[in-house]
Amino acid sequence: MTANFALFFAFYLLTPLLPLYLSETFGATKDVIGIILSGYTITALLFRPFSGYFVDTFPRKTVLMVCFGAFAIFFAGYLAASTLLLFTIVRTLHGGPFGALTVANSTVAIDVLPSSRRNEGIGYYGLSNNLAMAIAPTFAIFIYAQTHNFELLFWLALAIATFGWIVDATVRLQRQKANSQLPKAKLSLDRFFLERGWLLGVNMVFFGFCFGVMSNYLAIYGKQVLGMTGGTGTWFMLCSIGLILSRLQGGKALRQGRLTHNAAEGMVISLVGYTLFVAAPNMFGYYSSALLIGLGNGHMWPAFQNMMISMAHHNERGTANSTILISWDIGMGLGVLAGGAIAEHFGYSTAFWTVALVNAIGVILYFLKTQTFFLARRIEE
Repeated sequence: MTANFALFFAFYLLTPLLPLYLSETFGATKDVIGIILSGYTITALLFRPFSGYFVDTFPRKTVLMVCFGAFAIFFAGYLAASTLLLFTIVRTLHGGPFGALTVANSTVAIDVLPSSRRNEGIGYYGLSNNLAMAIAPTFAIFIYAQTHNFELLFWLALAIATFGWIVDATVRLQRQKANSQLPKAKLSLDRFFLERGWLLGVNMVFFGFCFGVMSNYLAIYGKQVLGMTGGTGTWFMLCSIGLILSRLQGGKALRQGRLTHNAAEGMVISLVGYTLFVAAPNMFGYYSSALLIGLGNGHMWPAFQNMMISMAHHNERGTANSTILISWDIGMGLGVLAGGAIAEHFGYSTAFWTVALVNAIGVILYFLKTQTFFLARRIEE
């Protein structure tokens, strides 16, 4: 959890300010910003299937340390990138180790959890993401407001990621017995993507799209549309409070295995949050939406992750993890790319109305198909 906190703290330290950095430092337009930022997610997406396979095939501790080390080193690349092209290359390549690391770290977390408390444990493990999201953007925006120094933020991200690598170095794992049971002669698509869970993955794309637009264009939307310069950090903090409350509130349901209930509750709350954000373009709508979106995602995410893991065998946990993250990445990437293009041609309000519509489609799909799809295909109770 500590290493995961460091991982996402370093990530969220830069995420809300990168559009401003690209705009102010390189004069990038909205659609160019969308293309540059989507490269990170696309590369992470390309690495996910292979990282799931490697985590399931090779010693997980070794894979984890290599991925974390590469993730940390790339932050130094931002310091060296003096042109928009160089920054684009570094940012795009950085998505690779990030994609592999999130799979490796969460799979190791599942390994050290007792099976009787796995559902609940994954929910609490996710709190480290939420705490990082609560603190990092607020901290980053405060530092930027005081110094207007992006280089300092890059150095901080590098130091924090290195700290996470050091923490993960202390993790002890038992030897993987499942490795010898894996098929060696042939490889199939199911070793890279959990085919049994394909519809859960499709459903997650819709929700990833929504958060991709929200997290990447929130700061610049608040500044240019609402005239707010310091509200982004508070928004992320309230979102994280909602996430934390949902994990605490939903812990009992996860212990009881009520995954479909948690998922349904979460996505409906998120839909209300996204709709409120764009329907009420004022302080109340802005901050209330943060709490609701956090509360909704906090219920939905661990439920979907556990649903995917429940459709996988022991030696497919890495693949199951990578599959749900691949789906989220596809959605995030499409959201960043489409959000920038829509904002450039139609404005930010249209971009966020699109978010509400896409979320509604995801909710409808879940109730019509995904819920029964999962119940018919799960392997373990």
